[in-house]
Amino acid sequence: MVDSQYYLPNDIGISALDCREAFRLLSPQEKMYAHYLSRASWYGGLVVLLQTSPESANIFVLLQRIFRKQTPDQLEQVAKAAGLSSEDYQAFLVYAAGVYANMGNYKSFGDTKFIPNLPKDKLEALVRASQAFQENPTEMEALWGISSCLIYSLEDRQKQLGLGDKGITSYFSGNCSLEDAELAQRFLDSRKLSAYNTRLFKRENGGKPCYEVRLASAVQKDCAVDGEAGSSCGSFTFEDKEFIVKRGDYSPLMEKVCHYLQEAQAYAANENQKKMLEEYRRSFEFGSIEAHKEGSRFWIKDKGPIVESYIGFIESYRDPFGSRGEFEGFVAVVNKAMSERFAKLVSSAEILLPELPWPQQFEKDTFLKPDFTSLDVLTFAGSGIPAGINIPNYDDIRQSEGFKNVSLGNVLAVAYATQKEKLTFLEEKDKDLFIKWKGPSFEVQVGLHELLGHGSGKLFVQDDHGKFNFDQSNVVNPETGEKVSSWYQGSETWDSKFSTIASSYEECRAECVGLYLCLNKQVLSIFGHEAQEAEDVVYINWLSMVRAGLLGLEFYTPESKSWRQAHMQARFVILRVLLEAGEGLVGLEEVEGQDGKPDARITLDRSKISTVGKDAIHRFLCKLQVFKSTADVEGGRALYEGYSAVSDTGAHNFLRLRETVLLRKEARKMFVQANTRIGGNKLEFGDRHMNQTGGENVELVEYESSAAGLIRSFTERFQDDADQLEADLLDLNKADACYWC
Repeated sequence: MVDSQYYLPNDIGISALDCREAFRLLSPQEKMYAHYLSRASWYGGLVVLLQTSPESANIFVLLQRIFRKQTPDQLEQVAKAAGLSSEDYQAFLVYAAGVYANMGNYKSFGDTKFIPNLPKDKLEALVRASQAFQENPTEMEALWGISSCLIYSLEDRQKQLGLGDKGITSYFSGNCSLEDAELAQRFLDSRKLSAYNTRLFKRENGGKPCYEVRLASAVQKDCAVDGEAGSSCGSFTFEDKEFIVKRGDYSPLMEKVCHYLQEAQAYAANENQKKMLEEYRRSFEFGSIEAHKEGSRFWIKDKGPIVESYIGFIESYRDPFGSRGEFEGFVAVVNKAMSERFAKLVSSAEILLPELPWPQQFEKDTFLKPDFTSLDVLTFAGSGIPAGINIPNYDDIRQSEGFKNVSLGNVLAVAYATQKEKLTFLEEKDKDLFIKWKGPSFEVQVGLHELLGHGSGKLFVQDDHGKFNFDQSNVVNPETGEKVSSWYQGSETWDSKFSTIASSYEECRAECVGLYLCLNKQVLSIFGHEAQEAEDVVYINWLSMVRAGLLGLEFYTPESKSWRQAHMQARFVILRVLLEAGEGLVGLEEVEGQDGKPDARITLDRSKISTVGKDAIHRFLCKLQVFKSTADVEGGRALYEGYSAVSDTGAHNFLRLRETVLLRKEARKMFVQANTRIGGNKLEFGDRHMNQTGGENVELVEYESSAAGLIRSFTERFQDDADQLEADLLDLNKADACYWC
């Protein structure tokens, strides 16, 4: 029997993201703008297949070819004739939907591999009986041949994403180790190159290792081309090793992104949007992060747009080293009513920031008031959809020029809806209150986490000219009582310095800020919560956090002693901090469930949140910020890894509790997203169970909330150039096949 964590269950939750009303209210120009940005995002999102695992792109093409010829409904009859039960066929549909929703065969949240929950011979029988196979047996045979073993393989290294012998990644060639990643980072720092849009390939050259740093770009020439001042490509010797910087990674996909960004420019609402798109296009054409940073500057200046978007190599959660960005692109429409609350929070930020537990010198010199809006997502392309975002991720821009916060309202509306019978690890008396206030409390937490969590705190920097951004002769480290003795130098960044722990550590800091400031009555009032209601929101926010800390154990791998998900590691760390606070604040005990199987129970003494709880978070949060501000990697790592440790000794047997969590886990929901099309573009399939909302030029095509609906959304998404696109993906994958052996 294969462990159930490597399957997606047949009854997995699948919800449609509703953006019909938001889209209807757009003007024809705004609809065209949203349409072309969505196209750019979707094509760029396919890059994630090539960033995840060696087999992801091949599996995607296999599925596209099957479902482009036959809809899920049509294929069902074929499956029955091929000997599949209805459960087998549903398992296949769920697997296919999972590959589409995660942009690969590893979960975007947790980085665990998932395989089809039906025998390999049955899936093979279905593939061979499909119309796609019947019409093109040679190509389909070859595609099945290169995909089938890896679809089902669960060798130890292939069970999760990771570097070297710890897991699978296609950010690095298969022969790269942590030492190679560290060497490459030092090289990139020496050339003042960002790792965000790169991959690293190591090969032998005359018996010596040679490292190829590949930049994502449409242009494949390494020399400077028209419209470019110079090129960062070339051959270099660094620490007696050979490095080659090349362009052209994902080239055909980058070309499509550039094409659609250019189309969108014609419908931009203002000059900032036009310049922003021009710089993004330059970034993806030439492989320039500097151009993307320039585009991000125009994006920050584009305050309160009706259609909001961002696109590029953004989050570094899934790079095992923590420096390379996964491609994502989103297009969303502002929800004005909800955004008013966030605007009030922004207005109060300068009053709230001094409440945080670190000294004033550890806070930014001036708070750059960001745009903070609630958005209804039209398109979110990438490996998964978050609830809130604080971007850009470039430290130098966030510190001195600003950032934007967004809360994704229609994601929040469906992602965290919970049925009482599926609520694990809580006392019965807490369950109704939890269901009632989970949504509103999470809205408060997301707002504080993004705005005052990620948006707070200063990094102490000495630039290339020797200039400091703080008074190094007077600033005292509150943890030691001595003058600050370390800081970031030159091109060092938070991600490059704290590397493997940077993402989770920062999420933990932001979560702690949310817990700490949600105790503030003014904050609760902004979100419309007063008196008893406000106290309930605080209680459920804290209870939700400690429960999430326990649930986080699902994302820990004991064999490699590693965490696979940044946010869940952060929440486990917070649970440990609050358990350590003692005085009966948090209770965690192992019990026997009503079914006779192991269970667990979490309790929180609400009368002690504002005293014992607040004091514990105050102390811990101050430490987190001080280590971050002062670039103290050693201190920060010791603190964070200490609380991240999962063992079977001490007051709580967390390794045994992990087994209980796995036994009772609920699969994460998948989302079905709409497509946009310019009126008159004929969609291939006839009968459909969906609504179509027309604009003057652009229509919204919606799909049912099911695995079949999710699959159809993807087959119809890329139908204009499907054959060429699939050929490009296979060619890109084949070109690098030698690096994964």
